[in-house]
Amino acid sequence: MADLSFKNIGITGLAAAVPKNTIDNYNYTQFFNKEDVKDIVDKVGIKERRFAPEGMCASDLCFAAAEKLISDMNIDKSEIDLLIFISQTPDYRMPATSILLQNRLGLGKHTAAFDISLGCSAFVYGLSVVYGLMQSGGFRKALLLDGETRSRIYSPKDRKTAFLFGDGGIAAIIERDEKFGESFFSLNSNGALSDLIKMDAGGYRNPSSPDTLTEKVVDEYGNIRTDEHGYMNGAEVFNFVLSEIPKNFKSVLEKSGNTNDTIDFNLFHQANDYMNAYLAKKLKLDKEKVPSCIESFGNTSSVSIPLTIASQLQNKLQGNKKLMLCGFGVGMSWATAQINVQDCFISNLVELE
Repeated sequence: MADLSFKNIGITGLAAAVPKNTIDNYNYTQFFNKEDVKDIVDKVGIKERRFAPEGMCASDLCFAAAEKLISDMNIDKSEIDLLIFISQTPDYRMPATSILLQNRLGLGKHTAAFDISLGCSAFVYGLSVVYGLMQSGGFRKALLLDGETRSRIYSPKDRKTAFLFGDGGIAAIIERDEKFGESFFSLNSNGALSDLIKMDAGGYRNPSSPDTLTEKVVDEYGNIRTDEHGYMNGAEVFNFVLSEIPKNFKSVLEKSGNTNDTIDFNLFHQANDYMNAYLAKKLKLDKEKVPSCIESFGNTSSVSIPLTIASQLQNKLQGNKKLMLCGFGVGMSWATAQINVQDCFISNLVELE
């Protein structure tokens, strides 16, 4: 089992950046009638999203968040020895976007940098990678960047996904300190369910062609997309979540020696409001301990957990706080962690034009 624990590693600061361009979901009616749109938006609980304008990439959002955080925390860039960039919407197929950000941020050539491509569980996965490398003792400070421009992946003519996804980026500084104590992670995957959330073409298995870029009606409901748009089987994703997430959450909670009462905040991937409300009820969690940003930013994939922290928990992480993090989705992949923070600094939200 991929159950891991680390000692004396933690997040000391976090910043988030979103495009200033705001989409009112109730008025996102170019391809659907207003009544249908209202029904969808009311159900998923996503009232607004942020869309990156043409020319803005996930790396731009992460860069803005990182510059804000480094400035606010007065961090010496020469002490950043590790940079990891998490995204499935990178700048280029090559080189890795992390390498471009190393240079753009003015970090030294001594900085180890690489990308992680995963999806909705990737922030928790990425944290485990950083924690593991930091525990080796060879790094002083790590910069974890996580950015997505998911608005470009899904068809606006497919009602199953058109109202869900938004864009954002975050930056987190991670350091060694005895105050953080022990953290616990569980990492999981099931590739047999890969078809539940997928983009069929545009990679090397099925390269781009005129046919893959041609819009098609894909079901009896008249939804339209190309083979290079993402799609999702919402009902089966929900079944997957019900089957795997509660037991994984409870397992990590138990292994960490905690109970629902001793945890300060529970951070779930912001898939949709209905799903997360169901999980909170199933796990018997206090609603006040389950912050959410789904209403304002939509589903931002791997960015959603740290974006929730940045937008909802500023000034609420003073002193010692215990957090449960749980990401799940495309793959299918899921990961849960119990981490501790102490006086974690959170910058003001950056809105990028």
